[in-house]
Amino acid sequence: MTPDPIVDEVRKTREAHAAQFKYDLLAICRDLRKKEKESGHPVVSRQPRLRLKPTGS
Repeated sequence: MTPDPIVDEVRKTREAHAAQFKYDLLAICRDLRKKEKESGHPVVSRQPRLRLKPTGS
């Protein structure tokens, strides 16, 4: 597969961000939510999809 420079940059940025928080998922999520609020951009929240029960065969 041909390397994609955009994907490589996203992975490098994600790795650096995670390393700042010593890979603590809770701290990473808190920081991302904080940045989301500070950005001033609208945030879309969608209702969860209904999960249909599988039919027995």
